[in-house]
Amino acid sequence: MTQFNRRQWLKAAGLTGTLAIVNGYQAVNGSITTSEVPSPPINGLIRLNSNENPYGPSPTVREAIVKGFDMACRYPNAFSGDLVEMIAKKEGVAKENIVLNGGSTEGLNITGLTYARDGGEIIAGAPTFLAMMTYAEKFGAYAHMVPLDNDLVHDLDAMAKRVNSNTKIIYLCNPSNPTGTIVDGNQLRDFCKSMSSKALVFCDEAYFDYIEEPNYPSMMELVRDDLNVIVCKTFSKVYGLAGVRIGYMVARKDIADRLRENVPAYTNMLAIEAAKAAMEDAEFYKYSLAQNKISKDLIYKTLDDLKLKYIRTHTNFVFFESGREITSLVKDMKGKGVQIGRPFPPLTKWCRISTGRVEEVKQFNSALKQVLS
Repeated sequence: MTQFNRRQWLKAAGLTGTLAIVNGYQAVNGSITTSEVPSPPINGLIRLNSNENPYGPSPTVREAIVKGFDMACRYPNAFSGDLVEMIAKKEGVAKENIVLNGGSTEGLNITGLTYARDGGEIIAGAPTFLAMMTYAEKFGAYAHMVPLDNDLVHDLDAMAKRVNSNTKIIYLCNPSNPTGTIVDGNQLRDFCKSMSSKALVFCDEAYFDYIEEPNYPSMMELVRDDLNVIVCKTFSKVYGLAGVRIGYMVARKDIADRLRENVPAYTNMLAIEAAKAAMEDAEFYKYSLAQNKISKDLIYKTLDDLKLKYIRTHTNFVFFESGREITSLVKDMKGKGVQIGRPFPPLTKWCRISTGRVEEVKQFNSALKQVLS
């Protein structure tokens, strides 16, 4: 049997040399440019329903994943230190404040289980990303869902009024999924400071990298001030690692220690190596943001042509009012080869569409015009 070393494996996989075409990219002497290679449809459908970054993982990250196989026989808990140090430096906190997990959904689940089980209450906007609430309710928690305001932004005043002595967590997805909106930065900071004396404030910043508003604040600053706040981040979005499953939470040491006790498993070795490489790959990070903006503008143009109401987004998706029940639109768009977002009650005539590759967005635009004509 022929034995392959890593270099030979990379060569066979087309990942070495001065030019490697990888998932629609060309890596040329370390730089990244687009190529004509499209991403393959999944089950015959263009996938624009899950807010994924279709350009990743970058060539640099792919090579790091392959190298990670050298240590795949080892349990990863002893090898996560470098990644934790990198994250701590980036966020301006101590290593003890970082809790690695298998993507932000696991972080949400861990927090809901740790703080709100057996009758604890969670306050959240509606609609929002439901992972924390759905999971915690299985263990006896209760979720108070507070409608968004008329601009589809978190209604902080209404949320504050729902806080009571049994409130354990206030969940804020900001930028918001599915609407793509953000709360005014000063109002958000004041709200989180005030509410953190009454309950744990959980700030889900999965889409924070896409915010274009200058100097918009991360609530990481409140963690640095030792407030009762958790910030959750992920490598799934701008870094293009949704399928690798790695993310992290940042919290005061006593909160982080408590969360860490409920992490269900080690973060895997390949995910650790992927995340480390992703954090150092500035070119891919910038490229992802630039491509996202191109796709957003293409979607905006089509929605303007169709005279459909939409929200200018701070994420990698666009939320628009289709004028039809979304279940019907999903079916018709699927018939055109495009998979779009699921219903988000009570906004059942609004559609969430992810900013896929430019060629995918163009196909979506064409399909939408046909379906709504």
